[in-house]
Amino acid sequence: MSVIELKDVSKSYGQGEAKVNALKNINFEAQKGEVVLIEGPSGAGKSTFLTIAGALQKPTSGEVFIGGDNVTNYSPKQADALRLDKIGFVLQAYNLVPYLTVREQFILVDKVKKTGNLSKEALDGLLDELGISQLVNKYPKELSGGQQQRVAIARALYADPAIILADEPTASLDSEKVEEVGKLFKTLAKQKEKAIILVTHDLRLNKYSDKIYEMLDGRLSLKKVIKY
Repeated sequence: MSVIELKDVSKSYGQGEAKVNALKNINFEAQKGEVVLIEGPSGAGKSTFLTIAGALQKPTSGEVFIGGDNVTNYSPKQADALRLDKIGFVLQAYNLVPYLTVREQFILVDKVKKTGNLSKEALDGLLDELGISQLVNKYPKELSGGQQQRVAIARALYADPAIILADEPTASLDSEKVEEVGKLFKTLAKQKEKAIILVTHDLRLNKYSDKIYEMLDGRLSLKKVIKY
């Protein structure tokens, strides 16, 4: 069974001559253990896809399934609970709390989601793997863009969600860190049976993916299935 599935999803904004069709009859699915890339130019509809897949907004038409449940018409409260329990986001803006240290970013997650997070040992291993264990007492303003991105990735993974939705997760990383993050996503998908969906321009991530989709003018097509 697919962990996440979109069926005939369309999204439009505005009316009449001002109407914009951001997504057009999207069909998509991701299974446990898969890393799926969605590639395409700016303005193609990738960010809109991500917000609908993450239950941040509703489609104009079509259906969204998470864990087999139809979540298309969830109330805001239901959608909040769904995201808290099953979906981790890694956004371009990082969204770190500026007045909290790196360590405190994870304490905040504990206060919001009280169960099901990684153990201290697992978190320490994750921070070490991402090369940020020495940064735990620093504030976001003291970190480089690449370091903030890795903290944001760790924070999303800390809540141990079934699905990771990432928007340009390697945008601020050099090739060495891209390789580390790519390997980490691949390992998490396979060993922890997570569905990891990456919206990206970064072709360096291709070798870590199981499927590659292409988004153009609001239409999504399966470009490549990689068999190992």
